[in-house]
Amino acid sequence: MSATADHAEERTNPAARLGFQPEQVVQEIGYDDDVDQELREAIEEVIGSDLVDEDYDDVADAVVLWFRDDDGDLTDVLVDAITYIEEGGAILLLTPKTGRDGYVEPSDISEAATTAGLSAAKSVSVGKDWSGSRLVTPPSRANSRPPAPRTYAARDDRSAR
Repeated sequence: MSATADHAEERTNPAARLGFQPEQVVQEIGYDDDVDQELREAIEEVIGSDLVDEDYDDVADAVVLWFRDDDGDLTDVLVDAITYIEEGGAILLLTPKTGRDGYVEPSDISEAATTAGLSAAKSVSVGKDWSGSRLVTPPSRANSRPPAPRTYAARDDRSAR
């Protein structure tokens, strides 16, 4: 596929705009009959396989999380979702838009994400009924180097006399 075709796909395929890539393993949580089937199909088209369900027993590259206001505590659900993804992976949190049943306040999303140790990378409209928030895990500190020790030039006490 040419670079121009790649850019055209990013504009037309919401899954590409959201950062999904071929051969990723994407786990879906919170599936119900109200989800956006077109978005699901677009994600599957980009990754080249079916979404895996909540029973998947390995780590995934990303999680698609459908969440409605009456689905429980969002912080708890996000903390659980983090355990399903690889370090540095992303969670696409999908919530009903304003005025729809199950709408979740943006401040509630922000607070839950922060409490769960996630940061919001992008918020987008992903269909007529759903909004998406791309949440990312922070980079691991285990692989980062500690700061180099500070060295000080030895002071020659003789020159100070």
